[in-house]
Amino acid sequence: MNYQKITDILAKIREKTDFIPEIALVLGSGLGQFAELIGHKQIIPYKDIEGFPVSTVLGHEGRFVFGEVRGVKVAAMQGRVHYYEGYDMEDVVLPVRILRLMGAKTLILTNAAGGINPSFKAGDFMVITDHIASFVPSVLRGPNADELGVRFPDMSSIYDRELIARIKESAKEEDIDIKEGVYIQTAGPNYESCAEIKMYKILGADAVGMSTACEAIAANHMGMKICGISCISNLAAGIAKHPLTHAEVQETADRVSKDFERLILNIIEKERLI
Repeated sequence: MNYQKITDILAKIREKTDFIPEIALVLGSGLGQFAELIGHKQIIPYKDIEGFPVSTVLGHEGRFVFGEVRGVKVAAMQGRVHYYEGYDMEDVVLPVRILRLMGAKTLILTNAAGGINPSFKAGDFMVITDHIASFVPSVLRGPNADELGVRFPDMSSIYDRELIARIKESAKEEDIDIKEGVYIQTAGPNYESCAEIKMYKILGADAVGMSTACEAIAANHMGMKICGISCISNLAAGIAKHPLTHAEVQETADRVSKDFERLILNIIEKERLI
């Protein structure tokens, strides 16, 4: 990984803001409206940062939102970049690395995902307990930057157990049903075939998407506390009885957006009280 590139871009961001976040939040497809709840906000579009990857997907605003949520300093990515957009994995995870170097110690990852577990339905939330990232290139491929982390980082407990417990507690307090399970990342942008979904189910995956796991690996490499929440936006191929579309993903995320907002607000409040 190119540590010089990361620090150069960080320096460009520091020319625009001296904000030091406590929590970093990545808002996935259709979930970006949460950024409107951030107070005292400062917005920096990705396109205004020289050398920064720009999001091209519908439903991803493509900007940083810095500010406060319930007294906690939060840096939100209102939209992410994906491997399928043509970026190298190094660029896909660059924003997360930047947020860690800005000061964030906790990372909340969110996404829209296809449900593989037959007990899931569109509109459910799933707290990620583990992931499978074997179907995309490793974000740690190439020379290691010792300033960021060790060459061979342990990945046996990527998603923080205390954070998982807090998410489940928050869901209970907000009367939101929440599932838990394993997330699998694929390369995209095509949705998976029916046979692939059958394979992923055999491997132990409960939900599938095209992001998140790579960001979690990069954040874990840098020593962040990580949690992840998937919005089950649709049932996966072979389970759903109709063709999959991105419009369905956005429609479902819009439908559950208020529940999502209440859940994230509660989680952030719990982190503040620790």
